[in-house]
Amino acid sequence: MVLSALAIMIFAVFLGLVMALLTLPGVWLMLLVAALLQWWSIAGTTPPAIDATLAAVNATAAVPPGPLFSWWTLGLCFALAIVGEVLEALASAATTRTAGGSKTSAALSVVGGLVGAIVGTAFVPPIGTLVGGIIGAGAGAVLGEKAIKKKDWDASLKAGAGAAVGRILATVIKVVIAITVGLSLIIAIIVA
Repeated sequence: MVLSALAIMIFAVFLGLVMALLTLPGVWLMLLVAALLQWWSIAGTTPPAIDATLAAVNATAAVPPGPLFSWWTLGLCFALAIVGEVLEALASAATTRTAGGSKTSAALSVVGGLVGAIVGTAFVPPIGTLVGGIIGAGAGAVLGEKAIKKKDWDASLKAGAGAAVGRILATVIKVVIAITVGLSLIIAIIVA
């Protein structure tokens, strides 16, 4: 079970990192897979596909039932995932405010980032999600400053640039947290 769990976790971490780069919930995918592996290890069973593979390779490869991860590891990874989500949501708004934008443009930068990511995905699936989110965050902040707060173009564009930088920062934060969680889960299986 340990080798098959490790292979599954490595695949989930790789997929989760790709998802995090695209501003999707990759860390949550990693945690879902870890929770399922934990459940299977405690129950002393393996998923049917893995069980058949183990039987074909070596019937003695199964490990006695018991937790695959420490509960501390899973708890800390879960806490990191929550911190990552909060930081991602606030990064664009915070940098918009730092760049002189209003609360309205900060809120619209968050909405614009989400809408831009969705629209970008429709046009150029992998890269469009990331680029669309950055452009959407900037456009949301510009809209908030120019159309709603009636500020001049210089102030509006400055707030938009701050929002775009914040969206880039949010993606970097999310990827760093995904790498941290992924490596923690892989290492936990290796030392188990």
